[in-house]
Amino acid sequence: MMRPMRLGGKELLFGRGTLAHLADVKARKAVVVIGGDALVKTGLLDKALAYLDASGVEHATFNGVEPEPGLATVRKGASFMCEHEPDLIVALGGGSVMDAAKAMWIFYENPEIEGLEALQDKEKFPKLRKKARMVCIPTTAGTGSEVSRSIVIKDDETGIKHGIGNMEMMPDIAICDPETTLTLPPRLTAETGMDALTHALEALVSNRANMLSDLLAEKAFVDGFHALPKACTDPENLDYREKMLNASLLAGMAFTNVSLGIVHAVAHSLGSIFDLQHGLTNAVLLPYAVSFNKKDQHAAKIYERLEKQLGKDNLAKALIDLNLEVDIPLSLSRLVPDRESFLANLDRLIDLSLQDGCMKTNPVIPGASALSDFIMRAYDGPERL
Repeated sequence: MMRPMRLGGKELLFGRGTLAHLADVKARKAVVVIGGDALVKTGLLDKALAYLDASGVEHATFNGVEPEPGLATVRKGASFMCEHEPDLIVALGGGSVMDAAKAMWIFYENPEIEGLEALQDKEKFPKLRKKARMVCIPTTAGTGSEVSRSIVIKDDETGIKHGIGNMEMMPDIAICDPETTLTLPPRLTAETGMDALTHALEALVSNRANMLSDLLAEKAFVDGFHALPKACTDPENLDYREKMLNASLLAGMAFTNVSLGIVHAVAHSLGSIFDLQHGLTNAVLLPYAVSFNKKDQHAAKIYERLEKQLGKDNLAKALIDLNLEVDIPLSLSRLVPDRESFLANLDRLIDLSLQDGCMKTNPVIPGASALSDFIMRAYDGPERL
């Protein structure tokens, strides 16, 4: 049975100059969440704050969300919000900032919650918007968190990254202005861009996919495939930046409704064990997932359709070539060079991956042996593709 779909919050803006919409957002006080000093140095934070000033909104800035944010940072940000009592939360940054801000929002409005485990029960998920609304402004083209019901937060004690999803966390306002991504360096452009392509491709072959998610995800994948290398080599070209941010947006709309697959399940687990960057890990795994999922006839037909649109003979090989073009490693062994350590953690990696919610919607649900083979192929490299 199809699940109800939701493609965003109350307001969705995209295109050049849309950051100015902040000046039209009505609020008493805002807390702006950022990840570090990069936005300060580029002037983007000041630009956003000037728009809030223009609308008469008081504001305070929480600076310090790390990549792959942990619960301690979330609690610190929630305490900051309790101190300032905002009725508007503005997440200005990449996926980590947006995920952390959503989690801070939960604990700000529900300070009685003790840990992440309480958020896993969808039936008992706390209601939001009792105190504040959420605005997400992505500065990377990759996660789609601005239109996503999901967050990934790390348990500081165990290192395990918990994926939590609930439509309550869908941001009220998403502002996708490509000008906010212009200063993103090529490496992060490539890694976050491949995250968006992974979202699109996994949503297309999800066992929950439908007509509408397919339209969104296919457009995202094809446009992103063509635009990503150009955005990396010509980073100040706003046309390429806009295509990538729009692709990320569309892919986010798709996957938040139909979920993901084996790439994200394994990438989450690899990130928990080896502290790997999420988009980079997705990029390495994606070609091997295409080869693995071809066992499913429906998925194979989707891949064939994409090959025709891209003018490629082999989608897995085309993704390997794309990774090469944007300077992304082709095997997990480049990310975890210590083979002995990798093998020592393989059983735990398999267990965590099989428990990950994304695995349930992969077109081929693997057992432990098949998953081990998939992982080791990705570890060894393209010769085992």
